[in-house]
This record gives sequence, C-alpha cells and structure tokens, in this order.
Amino acid sequence: MRPKQVPLHYSKRLSGVLLIYCFTFPVFGADLKAILEASPALLKLLSVAEVRPGEVGESLNLSARVELDQARVTRIGASVTGRITEVNAHLGQAVKKGERLALLNSTELGKAQSDYLKATSQVNLRRITVKRAERLLESGVIAEAELQERQGVLTEADVDLRAASDQLRVMGMSEADLKRLDKQRSIHSFSPVTTSIDGVVIERNVAVGQVVQPADSLFTVADLSQLWLVAEIPEQQAYWARQGDQVQAEVPALPGEVVSGKLIYVADMVDSDTRTVTVRMALANPQRLFKPQMLATLKISKPGSQTLVVPSQAVVRENDRDFVFVETGAARFELRPVRLGREEAQKRPLLEGLKTGEKIVVGGAFHLNNERLRSILE
Repeated sequence: MRPKQVPLHYSKRLSGVLLIYCFTFPVFGADLKAILEASPALLKLLSVAEVRPGEVGESLNLSARVELDQARVTRIGASVTGRITEVNAHLGQAVKKGERLALLNSTELGKAQSDYLKATSQVNLRRITVKRAERLLESGVIAEAELQERQGVLTEADVDLRAASDQLRVMGMSEADLKRLDKQRSIHSFSPVTTSIDGVVIERNVAVGQVVQPADSLFTVADLSQLWLVAEIPEQQAYWARQGDQVQAEVPALPGEVVSGKLIYVADMVDSDTRTVTVRMALANPQRLFKPQMLATLKISKPGSQTLVVPSQAVVRENDRDFVFVETGAARFELRPVRLGREEAQKRPLLEGLKTGEKIVVGGAFHLNNERLRSILE
C-alpha cells in the first residue's frame, strides 16, 4: 500500500517574485512544485502563447563523407610490359579522353610486331603459291591433291596472322596502328599510355625509367563534376531510407552550403561488422567546391503530422527533465513537468503534461527560471 502524502504550504516574496511552495512528503523523498508571481518589471521580459497543434516532421541526421563517383573513375595501366621513357601528366592536371599520359618502350611489343610482319609475309607467300598451283592444275601439271595441300598451308598462315593481330590489339594497338604497320613494314616498340575518360589526374604511381607490368596501376583519372555523399544508417533505423527519397546535406568545410538531392542507392544488405546499411546521395560538383573525403551531415526527413507542439525556447531543462512555465493567473506561473519528443525545426512535440489552449511562457522562460532559482537560494 502506498503511504499517505501530507501537503504543506508556505509562501515567501523575494526580489519581486512571490514563490508559493507546495511540498508533498511521501515516505521516499519529496516532490517540489513552485508557483511564481512575477513583478511588472519581469513581466515585460516574458511572452505568453497558447498551446496549439502544429506540424512536426521527423528527421534523421547521419554522419557522412564525400566520395568519388566510382562510375566516373578509371585506373589506367600499361597494356604491355616495358620501361617508362616519358611522363606527360601530373597530379591535378585536367585531361581529355585519348590524351597521352606516359610513353613506354617495350621489347615485348616489338617482338609481337615482328611476329605480325612475319605472319603477313607468310600469308602473302602462301597466296602466291596457291594461285600458281591453280594454274598448274588447269594445265594438268599437278594433281588436285597438291592444290588442296597448298590451300591448307594458306589457311594455317591466315590463322597465325589473325592470332598475331589479336595480340597487338591486346597490347593497345588500334586498327589505324595495324594499317600503318602493314604499310610501313617497320617495328615501333613505343606504346602510349592514354586516358579513357575526361577528368582530372588524382593519382600518379609512375616515374621515368620505371619498369611496369600490365597489372600495375599507373594513373587514376576521375571526373570530379559529380560525386557521392555516403552515409551509414544503423540497422534499427534502416526503414528511414528508400531509394529516391529527397535528402539534404551540409558540409562543415563549406559554411552555409546546404545541398539537396536524392538517395540513389540503399544497400540491400547489412554490413556484418558495423551493423549498418550504406546509403548514397548524388552530389553535383560543377565548380569543384566539394572535395572527396570531406566530412558532412546527411539529413533524411519524413512528412510531418499534426500534434500539440511546444517551442524549444519555452523548455526549461532541470535534473534531466523538461519543464515549462504555465500561466495560471494574472502574473502567476506554475513550473510544470512535461514529456516531449525530439526537437525538429525549433519545435518539440508534446507527449504529456499540457492541454490545448493552456498558456505557457514562450519567451523569457530563462529569466523567469533564473529568478526562481535565485529566490530559492536566498
């Protein structure tokens, strides 16, 4: 059975504020409620408004970072083993598709060109042999079996030629290069390293004289006009994110810069290590103000609903609880505990403690509470 509580009242006027204390003493501790009567001077600092319904949306703020758009990044390597003889691109340099970044000298490329020239010579020779055999067959000098044998040798030579030309294409030679090689009949063992996209060189791992392999990454070129903003959502809040949702982002390194966009990606799986879901927002960067690896805040908002709201400036925080000053009469205010939801746009949804139409202090609550505390101390 709960103990009976015995009320005890007394009042005291200090510094123009009349405090009327009401103590109730249960067995375990005391619950203090203060009713204040403000002086005319203090009333001038206060503003009062009725508690009314308002729209309060929900939002989720996430730590994010700016990253490269991986669809606009290319890592460029050599198509053949060789030694670098020239480096034509440097960090931060803007390059166009097809532009030469470096030049290398390759004995491997030279040998492949030599094999190709030999194969073309063999094909030409075998064709002449087949034509001669056809004329001899018509004259009855040779049998048809000999002609078929020479045609088989021509077929083998054609296969070798196609293999040699395919090898040169793998090594980076174009059709125009092959035609030039056919025409000039001379070996050119230098191979250019070119970029496959327009962009900016953001990484260079090569120097003159270095021997490189096809597996080596020599340059990284990125199109920085479009980036990603990446964030991780805890799995318990994954329901917040849907592909196509409108979001906002702020980058502390660019004060006042607020960008809007849409979520272009929401991961279908939870990361087993971090227990989070990855989301991405497309970030237009035409002026290259945003830099990869910048920190940011990503805000996902949900449509609001109508409920009673309390302005954030009306709330007094004390002992890990929320209070507001309720007007109970002329210049009289009661400090009342309330239960509030999370702040959104300087407003907090009311969960418990007030009714529609009650008047609360929405401006100057700080001054009123200071007078209350000072009077208690005195």
